[in-house]
Amino acid sequence: MTYEIGVVLLLLVAAMVAFVRERLPVDVIALGLVAAVVILGILTPQEAFSGFSNDVIIVLCSVFVLAGALARNGVVAAFADAIHRFAGRGESRVVVTVMSVSAAMSSFINNTTSTAILMPAVVDLARRRQLSPSRFLIPLAYASMLGGAGTLIGTSTNLAASGLMQRVGLEPIGMFELLPAGLTMALIGVAYMSIVGYRWLPSRAEPALLTEFEIDSYLSRIVVSEEADLVGSALRETWLADEGISVLAIERDGAKLFPRADSRIEAGDALIVKASRQGLLELGDRPGAGFAELEWTEEDELVGDDVRLAEAIIMPRSRLLGRTLRQLRLRQRYGVSVLAIYRHGVSHPVEIADLPLAEADVLLLQGGEEGLALLQSNESVWVIGIEAPPPGSRGKRLITVGAFAAGVAAATLGLLPVAVAMLLAALIVVATRCIDADEIYGAIDWRVIVLIGGMTSFGLAMEASGTADYLAARIVVVADHLGTYGLLAAFALLTMVLTQPLSNAAAVLVVMPVAVSAAASAGIDPRPLAILVALSASFSFIAPLEPSCLLVYSAGHYRFSDFVKAGIPLTAIAFVVLLLLVPWLWPLAPAGQIAAHAPESSGSRNLPVEVEIVLDG
Repeated sequence: MTYEIGVVLLLLVAAMVAFVRERLPVDVIALGLVAAVVILGILTPQEAFSGFSNDVIIVLCSVFVLAGALARNGVVAAFADAIHRFAGRGESRVVVTVMSVSAAMSSFINNTTSTAILMPAVVDLARRRQLSPSRFLIPLAYASMLGGAGTLIGTSTNLAASGLMQRVGLEPIGMFELLPAGLTMALIGVAYMSIVGYRWLPSRAEPALLTEFEIDSYLSRIVVSEEADLVGSALRETWLADEGISVLAIERDGAKLFPRADSRIEAGDALIVKASRQGLLELGDRPGAGFAELEWTEEDELVGDDVRLAEAIIMPRSRLLGRTLRQLRLRQRYGVSVLAIYRHGVSHPVEIADLPLAEADVLLLQGGEEGLALLQSNESVWVIGIEAPPPGSRGKRLITVGAFAAGVAAATLGLLPVAVAMLLAALIVVATRCIDADEIYGAIDWRVIVLIGGMTSFGLAMEASGTADYLAARIVVVADHLGTYGLLAAFALLTMVLTQPLSNAAAVLVVMPVAVSAAASAGIDPRPLAILVALSASFSFIAPLEPSCLLVYSAGHYRFSDFVKAGIPLTAIAFVVLLLLVPWLWPLAPAGQIAAHAPESSGSRNLPVEVEIVLDG
């Protein structure tokens, strides 16, 4: 093992640990890898940053902008309407409808975006029909992954794989080249989930919101006497928030008031508050304020004619991401209070003022209809029960759909390179104001862009250092007695396992250089193995770490085990289907004489070049 191989292997292990621990964002980890391979002398700066000059980056940015225009002009809302229109009464039929619509939509729109857009419709449908949303949200996420795998632009994983294939001398993935495999697996996935899979999912009766978010035991009454230092002060001026005490209602002269930030406290008021026991016990040091247990915990006591309780989900690229409630001052800005946060199966009813908000967090809100609607439209959160803003004009919808379809057609027919075709389509929707100029950069998921650019460069470091050859040789030795199918199975399994701690795209960019080297060593065409790696990354459903699954995790009030129970059988089915389909659709070259594309010898700084490998039978 050389110095360079050892360094790259250490960096790979460190990156995987960092991805699992989630202490740093994935894009920061990717940039750290880029910096490390330059500092440690593995790549030159030009080589290290070449991952960000790949045309895949242009395609991804263009697709994000087009998806934003489709959403803004109500095009994708038609998919949500289709769920309401065609779903029957039975759970099985609802699963079929939800998954079919999701798979079709995510074939052309990033699967995280499609899940985020369809999720409100699925939850609303389930509640209208008195069904448990938890029966349908995991199928929704799984279908978005299945549908996205069938086209080049359906998922960033396929785009990342296609870009890396070009780097190692293989033909890039065609726009619909993966459709036979993707469509087959999508049909099998829908059949499995609608007949068997959904039965593994919980059918939980939805409890009252106060119970669901576990805040009913944290509600108390503070009685304000004349000597209290709270008298005459506006809520935003008091020490209550600093002590972690939230005022939800004020009882005054037999009436119930719902305070705003500028509401003033009067002597004799009884404040209905949410606070930890420690916070209430510290009231002993405050003059004129004492607390007593509430005799009720009904939701009706916290709502009024113009105030309601509602759930809201933090959507991808929300302006609230990473910020704390103390920083956001939602009560001052919108008249909306956050009572609790539900995140990945755990409720946080108290001490949430300094908790940074994360994607897919579910918030329990108290506020008026107008304030909730403004919060939804201004901050990219979805408030359950609040109508979405009206879609754009019919003309803009037609322009958006036409530009998108023209870009896909031009790329499919080979009239233009994919990057140019999608860029022109994006420029058309921007020039015709189908999406506002200030919304363009907000529509792009920059974390994905940076992750793919950084991990592509790290894949180059694996090739240049000889790490890909080193790992490939050992995998080939292990799988040698199992034959060609054993090698295929080994890489499919390796990719599916790595997608659990890594993102799908990151797993592909780590495994594919090794797979291409292994194909050359084993004397088979590397393209089928590269395709297998790309598809395996999209068909791993075990852990809820893929962004689509993370979105539905909290919204469906799932546990980690729910994904494991539903995902392991579906992943096993996908594993078998891929081993049958890939060699059939992308035949392995005969052992007599094949053209392969293999990396040069260890330590070379040049990109792989095409070589001819002649094997005796």
